[in-house]
Amino acid sequence: MTDTLTYKNLTGHQKIAIFLLAMGEEVIQQIFAQMEDDEIREISIAMAGLGRVDSEVTEQVLEEFSKTLEMPVTVMGTFEGTEKLLQKVLPERRQKEILEEIQGPAGRTMWDKLENVNEEVVASYLKNEYPQTVAVILSRLHPSFVAKVMSYLPEAFATDVIMRLLRLDTVQKDVLESIEQTLRTDFMSSLTQSETQDGNERVAEIFNNLDRNTENRLMTALFERNREVAEQIRSLMFTFEDVVRLDDQSIQMILRHVDRSQIALALKGSSEQVKNAIMRNMSERARMILSEDMEAMGAVRLRDVDKAQSDIVTQAKELALKGEIIIPGSQEMEEMVE
Repeated sequence: MTDTLTYKNLTGHQKIAIFLLAMGEEVIQQIFAQMEDDEIREISIAMAGLGRVDSEVTEQVLEEFSKTLEMPVTVMGTFEGTEKLLQKVLPERRQKEILEEIQGPAGRTMWDKLENVNEEVVASYLKNEYPQTVAVILSRLHPSFVAKVMSYLPEAFATDVIMRLLRLDTVQKDVLESIEQTLRTDFMSSLTQSETQDGNERVAEIFNNLDRNTENRLMTALFERNREVAEQIRSLMFTFEDVVRLDDQSIQMILRHVDRSQIALALKGSSEQVKNAIMRNMSERARMILSEDMEAMGAVRLRDVDKAQSDIVTQAKELALKGEIIIPGSQEMEEMVE
């Protein structure tokens, strides 16, 4: 937490977390052994988010629990500390479930967490479930969130779910717990994995926007630090030099959307392969004019070349998102080069 905790603004779970941390691991182990999973999960989330708690606040909490302190105690609640604690007092399966929830989308309950996930992502998952199960899940969520999810579901499927919502009776506790467990172990865990991939994509996008010298320097350092991660990032990147791996139709489409002066500047710092790939997709007259433009430019600043190349790469990606061109995956591109 970034704000200093005061006794007045503590939640019930935070008070319990402070009390247990002050009592020590042996007491925590004994108390956790008597608790349900959901109770342990809520207290663990509170522990992980505490940060430093002043001794005065700790003393007030302990007084509330009718305990006597001879000396003030300062406690520290962090994710790492909570992780080590859970490793000592819980089986591995329960540790993993609770820690995944602490790191997952924000929220106290599974339903809170679900509402913090993008509506389209939730809809994409739900459309593969039975309509009755979807109806139960949506009945636990806020109407405004449900409305957004519904807008992404196929019309016939959404109508079926609505009809089941209209006829939905009280859901038995064991059925609800089973659905929660499935969401926790199936959807939320896969979401965590996809977020890791999204992180790789974000870094690849950052690399795409670096100047050439910085990109080479950082990529070299990344390969030295972690070759596997570096290769994943590189596979997600699309650079100006990758133009040679596009088909002629895609190159022609890009050329129609880019200013001629930008192409001339970008080619001043490119390889012969890239120049040939672009030139062969231009008319003879256009090639001649482009060559004259490049010659007339004389010496140019490298950062201007990098900027022109970056702009063309951005345009290529926008066309790919619209489905107007195809940017092959890294493995496919490597096969084409061979």
